[in-house]
Amino acid sequence: MARALSFGLMAVIAAVAFGLALTPVVQAVSPAPAPAPTSDGVSVDQGIAYLLMLVALVLTYLIHPLDASSPYKLF
Repeated sequence: MARALSFGLMAVIAAVAFGLALTPVVQAVSPAPAPAPTSDGVSVDQGIAYLLMLVALVLTYLIHPLDASSPYKLF
């Protein structure tokens, strides 16, 4: 019993010593900073706006010939 207690106590002391020895190493290693964003989202918003304007333009030219006063027949 005394032998198991002394082995357990030695294991706990070794774990604490190992943890204290590695603490400065763990704190010294810092992750690399994140890279700066290549886009702040303005170009994405502008691209979506251009796409929506193109869709509106195409719909305008598709719906316009369907007007009753128009002589053109699209479909």
